[in-house]
Amino acid sequence: MNTVGKFKLYQDKAGEYRWRLLANNNETIADSAEGYKAKANCKHGIELVKKLAPDAEVVDKT
Repeated sequence: MNTVGKFKLYQDKAGEYRWRLLANNNETIADSAEGYKAKANCKHGIELVKKLAPDAEVVDKT
């Protein structure tokens, strides 16, 4: 099974925590879209994506 890549947790200029999901070529394929004041909350957001994304519905609006 191929892995998608990795999650990168970082602090933005405002000091909030954010994450990016990077592909194997290090290109960003998803991000948190919001900053978290607590690092633990950011990590929780990552875990939710990891847990829920495999079952996420695809809605095609084209």
